[in-house]
Amino acid sequence: MDNSLLTNIANLDVGRLTRNGFHEVVFAEGKEIDHLLRICRSVLDQGRNLFGTRTTPDVGKVLVESIPKLDYDPVSRTFQLIQQPLPLRSATLAILAAGTADIPVAEEARRTAQFYGVEAKRFYDVGIAGLHRLLSVIDEVRMSDCVIAVAGMEGALPSVVGGLVKTPVIAVPTSVGYGTNMSGQTALFAMLTRCAEGVSVVNIDNGFGAACAALRIFSAKTSKKV
Repeated sequence: MDNSLLTNIANLDVGRLTRNGFHEVVFAEGKEIDHLLRICRSVLDQGRNLFGTRTTPDVGKVLVESIPKLDYDPVSRTFQLIQQPLPLRSATLAILAAGTADIPVAEEARRTAQFYGVEAKRFYDVGIAGLHRLLSVIDEVRMSDCVIAVAGMEGALPSVVGGLVKTPVIAVPTSVGYGTNMSGQTALFAMLTRCAEGVSVVNIDNGFGAACAALRIFSAKTSKKV
């Protein structure tokens, strides 16, 4: 592989997909635009797919203008470069967002799952401040193979969902909230100390990590069927 475009800035892990089923993903935050462009162009030349997270709109605009094949979504702050067919999976994923302010993190999870061949069903603004909103869709949520529940403030949504469904639940705390939310730490602690059994928790604002955890669950189910 020709890495001349990446000299002194990156060493792409081209074998990751074979080892664990995931493409290498670019975390854009903190990277110089020139470095991001060189990484994207290297992958473009190799004819491979690429996914990127934490990309600000101004950086996303530059990437799209420089590489028209690249798709950027400002809500989730993710980009993807698709050059090979995405492997569609039969798994069903439900993504819940407690409030509208939590949608960017939920969309990061949705776009990640989509990149790996899973189309998620969205249930947004179903937080426990209006419990009837969650209860009105809970039967549909129960039909999914996995649930990602995204919440800020006091972070109660995943615990409530965990008490209502049998399928795996992955909790995502967000930095949404006032004062003692402490940029998501309160939501994180609440999810870690929840009552509902067996709910997994990822890091604050980590929609990407939640989607990858769900994908591992789907892969394990598929492996057992073979």
